[in-house]
Amino acid sequence: MHSTHGARRRFLQMSSGAALAPEALLLAPVTPSAAIAQAATPAGASTPQASGPVHFGDGQIEFAFDAGLRSRVRYLRDHRPMLETQWGCGEFLERAGGGRIDHFARTQHAREPIAGVHGAGERFLVVGLSREGVEKTVDIRLFERYPGFAFVRVGYRNRGAQPLACEGWTNGAYACALRGGPGPEFWSYSGGTYPDRRDWVQPLKAGFSQDNFLGMTASDYGGGNPIVDIWRRDGGLAVGHVDARAKRLGLPLAVRDGAARIAVRSPQPFALEPGAGFETLETFVAVHGGDYFATLDCYRRVMADRGLQSPAPPQQSYAPIWCAWGYERDCSAAMIEATLPKAKDLGLEWAVIDDGWQSNIGDWGLDAKKYPGGDADMKRLAQAIRAAGLKPRLWFSPLSVAPGADLLHDHPDMLLLDKDGAVQNISWWNSFYLCPAYAPTRAQAQALVRKFIGQWGFAGLKIDGQHLNGVAPCFNPAHRHARPEESSEGLAEFFHGIFDAAREIDPDAVIELCPCGTAYAFHNMPYMNHAPASDPESSWQVRHKGKTLKALMGPAAAYAGDHVELSQGGADFASTVGVGGVVSTKFTWPLDPKPKDSFLLTPEKETTWRKWIGLYREKMLPSGLYRGELYDIGFDKPEAHAVEKDGKLYYAFYAVRWKGVIELRGLGEGAYRVRDYVNDRDLGVVSGARKTIDTAFEHALLLEAVPA
Repeated sequence: MHSTHGARRRFLQMSSGAALAPEALLLAPVTPSAAIAQAATPAGASTPQASGPVHFGDGQIEFAFDAGLRSRVRYLRDHRPMLETQWGCGEFLERAGGGRIDHFARTQHAREPIAGVHGAGERFLVVGLSREGVEKTVDIRLFERYPGFAFVRVGYRNRGAQPLACEGWTNGAYACALRGGPGPEFWSYSGGTYPDRRDWVQPLKAGFSQDNFLGMTASDYGGGNPIVDIWRRDGGLAVGHVDARAKRLGLPLAVRDGAARIAVRSPQPFALEPGAGFETLETFVAVHGGDYFATLDCYRRVMADRGLQSPAPPQQSYAPIWCAWGYERDCSAAMIEATLPKAKDLGLEWAVIDDGWQSNIGDWGLDAKKYPGGDADMKRLAQAIRAAGLKPRLWFSPLSVAPGADLLHDHPDMLLLDKDGAVQNISWWNSFYLCPAYAPTRAQAQALVRKFIGQWGFAGLKIDGQHLNGVAPCFNPAHRHARPEESSEGLAEFFHGIFDAAREIDPDAVIELCPCGTAYAFHNMPYMNHAPASDPESSWQVRHKGKTLKALMGPAAAYAGDHVELSQGGADFASTVGVGGVVSTKFTWPLDPKPKDSFLLTPEKETTWRKWIGLYREKMLPSGLYRGELYDIGFDKPEAHAVEKDGKLYYAFYAVRWKGVIELRGLGEGAYRVRDYVNDRDLGVVSGARKTIDTAFEHALLLEAVPA
């Protein structure tokens, strides 16, 4: 590369007298970069530089740009390339009517030291000009604190004489060639939400394709995590965005033409008049060893630097849960009170009153048949739960209003409306969306929270519904939105208001957000302190959702496996306990009035429930540190998870059947005694550089390793 003095001179020339220093740019990451917005390459200065590629990296990630501004990304381990992408245009514009602007002649490049909110680092700019007269500037920033994680801004300026209409832009478009061989070569993590509630972690097969759009994928399904990650045994690659607000972008993932392909795509049309410029959102490219946990864990720390951080869970977030949903909507106060002694006897500490207590969705009064005394009856029930030795939690579903609700009659202005003035449907409750960015909607939700916690006496809230993960753009003229997307971008602030209202009354209030099978919206996570598996459809989902949420919310996040009855076989406590999850159940007792789908706690079930709840309370693994970096959930066999707590390591291995050697990773020097703590079996002492045991099990093996 060039000398430091020469690079600085060229960098400042490219910045064209920018008013903002690099430090200011980092402290305001959502403000367009002055270096991009003001870069001024004269049209006559577009002669390409030398044809060889220019390189930029930090020892873990390496970018290369050739003379045509095509790029390649490499993951380096010990200075050796492990995973690399094919050469291609990583950033381009989509033209209205078809076609792309994706061929640029490289004209300039430079690098410059920077420092700011992410610490010390280095910035690299490369500029090119297309045959259409569009200048592209790629601004890449790497920081010592986050090796392998690159922040990317891309700017475009129309240097031609004709206006340019675009249908959208794409960043981070990379392809990793398939090498062939048995089994899946790549595994993937996708943060998009789908109504079929598919797995977040999947092996990639030929023909695989997901758009992972973070807008609405159905009437009441949308939002998600702005990350897509692919990895193979020797390394992985991820892209996404780091904007402080939720954005309606796509994260397409596909296997085609012999390669696994990822990208960040905005479908928002825009126009570039002659001389005008445009800048994309700030996106990222990350490389890593191991599975996707590395990317998500790094992303969590990056966003914490920018002010988005999950709160530390109060101790009662880890308490085991009984939920009355086993009785479903016909549940009465008498049924709940009859079950409390058994829940307490089993060691459970929460009693959750679920859907069915309310008069309707939207007004949130009490069902007069179940609670004829009104507020006094609900206060008495909350007190009865406390008197039984448990803590009361109340279900409700904000942002929704039923067609017959008084709220809809009195305040139709609160509705979220589409561009044709139609309501947005919420299918599960046959209701309509309210707009989360409208002040009266927020005020109503906060007033309800103050009533539930401050007046009725609940210690926590179960906030529920797939519609809470994302909302459509709002065109209601009464809201005077500057942009329709203010509704979806303002969803996190809606939850912020609820969270603050609850904790102003009770600083230890547990605020659970259960978005019903969706992929969880990262931008909502700072305003919740308890996350369930959210209607898992398999034990595999219980486990990989646990790994995901421990990465995104922190290694000691209060993650619950949701009702154990939703696991495979309806009693797979091992999948929750082993990954450091909070146990939860919805059993009924002493009777279950439902003729079908009974969740009655039989004597046989009670033996199992008592054992596992006791083990959970003894170990309390959720409050330990989940060590997601130790095992690859896709390629390591058997599937493995680890939690570190009180100087011990707890392992959980899963397979239909296993016989052979298992490696216990993460242990320090010296010897450790290993015990199967579920079956109280001593498995001996392990020592040496590579600590292993030779064993056999079916479904699950949970181990405790203690310094000998």
